[in-house]
Amino acid sequence: MVQIIRGGDVVTMNPDREVWVGGSVAIDGDVIVGVGSTSELTELHRGADVIDAGGCVVTPGMVDAHQHLTGDPLIRSCIPDLLAPGASIFEWSVPVHGAHTHRDDHVSASLSAVEALTNGVTTTVEAGTVAHADAVASALGEIGLRATIGVWGWDIDEGPFTAPTDEVLDRQRSVVESYPTGGLVEGWVTLVGHDLASDELLVGGAELARELSTGMTMHLSPTSSDPERYLERTGRRPVVHLADLGVLGEHLLIAHGVWLDDDEVDLLLETDTALAYCPWAYLRLGQGVCAHGRHAEIVERGGRVALGCDATNAGDVVDVLRTAALAAGLARDSRIDPTRFGAHDAFELATIGGARAIGLADRIGSLEVGKQADVVIHRTDTPGWTPRGDVGLQLVWGTDGRSVRDVLVAGRRVVADGRVTSIDVDALAAEATSRQASLLERAGVERRTCWPERDGR
Repeated sequence: MVQIIRGGDVVTMNPDREVWVGGSVAIDGDVIVGVGSTSELTELHRGADVIDAGGCVVTPGMVDAHQHLTGDPLIRSCIPDLLAPGASIFEWSVPVHGAHTHRDDHVSASLSAVEALTNGVTTTVEAGTVAHADAVASALGEIGLRATIGVWGWDIDEGPFTAPTDEVLDRQRSVVESYPTGGLVEGWVTLVGHDLASDELLVGGAELARELSTGMTMHLSPTSSDPERYLERTGRRPVVHLADLGVLGEHLLIAHGVWLDDDEVDLLLETDTALAYCPWAYLRLGQGVCAHGRHAEIVERGGRVALGCDATNAGDVVDVLRTAALAAGLARDSRIDPTRFGAHDAFELATIGGARAIGLADRIGSLEVGKQADVVIHRTDTPGWTPRGDVGLQLVWGTDGRSVRDVLVAGRRVVADGRVTSIDVDALAAEATSRQASLLERAGVERRTCWPERDGR
């Protein structure tokens, strides 16, 4: 059955960046079959189901290129702010991940998917810290989020889910083969990265991604610690070492890449290696993005960069519009130059640029005939949209995910009037709340609050 999203201002993000004022989008099954004039599409598809978008703004679904779907969501705002570097990860997040059950992974991923979709994020790259991939894939499929997933990939001496190199690669292969490229949920090679992988694992992961024609992602250089440790161990900076190993390439999405020198930036550009940029996390954790981040420069030089929201105790909110505004602001302020990298550039990273960075621009990222019907309808009956101006400026500077009214993924209406359609969100919230205390207890960490809490019942 054909659906028509009718009468909105359609921000296509096609090569000409056309905006159809009062236009429409026609969808047949999971594919877009028409974008343009409302009168023409209505005449062509008589009897179609109509979603009224009159007065609204219609955009492509947004891309979150780095999101921890499990672990942090169940302990949201539990990790203290004022911790030494690394403590939030190794004293909190890693023990919590290690204590996750199959059901914890399902509930946690469900929470992440609900937050993503209700903020207009339709595609997520999981960051590589899932224990039970089948539980996560089940949750994402039920709710309707497009995503890539993997499992923990590190071969260090101690830590949850660590294993010998061959076993880690076998687990990666199993996930990729279980969720092949082209599905709503597809498997990627997902390594923890940093300095927490042997050279054999890094090379094996890259070879596996190339063999199976899928993506690979890993963490690298959010702080100075990775360059320091790589220099100590190898005599080379991280990206240079990866280049020497043959790991870089269009298959690879590096999360972060904040502390890069000139040679490393050049290597990323030469090899078409992509970056997932998570600016809220770097500010929240004090990692130096204002002084060292070069993501806007990489975009301006033709590199592939997507936006990410990271973990719910780092970036905190799964909202790519909010992230886009920060990315633009940091780019302009760091150079004290209001003429560079504006709202329209940032919205590209949230949509078609992000899709290009994760290797899916042939399927998502713009509203064009033949692409997957991942569509977001933004309500505009709020003060931030009144009166109307340049739609790109208002999307990035003037609003955030709270303007999202409806979302379709692969033609399926997964959010209607701001509510996820496939599950009982209230019941999910209740279960997540009930699981938090037992998870923290099993992880051996204690929930603390900065301000004293008194029983006021």
